Amino acid sequence: MHRMLLQTAWVLLVVFVLKGCAQNLPPAKYDGFVYGHHRVDSDSILIEAFFDPVCPDSRDAWPPLKQALQHYAPRISVMVHLLPLPYHDNAFVSSRVLHIVNQLNASATFPLLEWFFKNQEKYYNAQTRNLSRVAVANDIVNSVTEVVGNSYHSDLESGLNDRKTDLKTRVSFKYSASRGVYATPTFFLNGFVLPDAGSPTDFNGWKKTIDPLVGNEKNQENLHFFL
Repeated sequence: MHRMLLQTAWVLLVVFVLKGCAQNLPPAKYDGFVYGHHRVDSDSILIEAFFDPVCPDSRDAWPPLKQALQHYAPRISVMVHLLPLPYHDNAFVSSRVLHIVNQLNASATFPLLEWFFKNQEKYYNAQTRNLSRVAVANDIVNSVTEVVGNSYHSDLESGLNDRKTDLKTRVSFKYSASRGVYATPTFFLNGFVLPDAGSPTDFNGWKKTIDPLVGNEKNQENLHFFL
């Protein structure tokens, strides 16, 4: 019953967001960050992961997903979409900083995402309850500068005052909403949503899901060989 109420509330929010801000859609570029140098094409198995940088379940879901990617490479690709959940006070600014860094230096995107996962407790609601939004943003900028390099400090500050980075982060939220995603982590495999949204999947879970697909690919290759 609780899940049904949550889904209903999310649908109403989706309708409000998409109707109220339709002028910003569709974006010029497809949403999401592709991990590493794994090419996304029709021959690869595509996993789309919807993460919130300050969500503990997203944090716990990332290592086994990365392990699966390394195990099955180059057969699978991973694309991460950011979904800043509205009940995580600092999710939006964290996601916005990730968009800024991706624009400045795409190779730093996932190291920064992992930094947020490692240090996310610092930005939980309770820990920042008595801090202003500006104070939290300044702390994030100063901390992120230590991760990506001092030369990015001014760009990070100006990026948070740039309307374009705000819109990019909103597009990520709207894209997630348009796919019916209401919890993190949520995973899509070749366009189909996997069950148990909001819960991490361990490596064995990924193997159970991916092994049959890889086996089907091998069977099809063998069939083409004999034909």
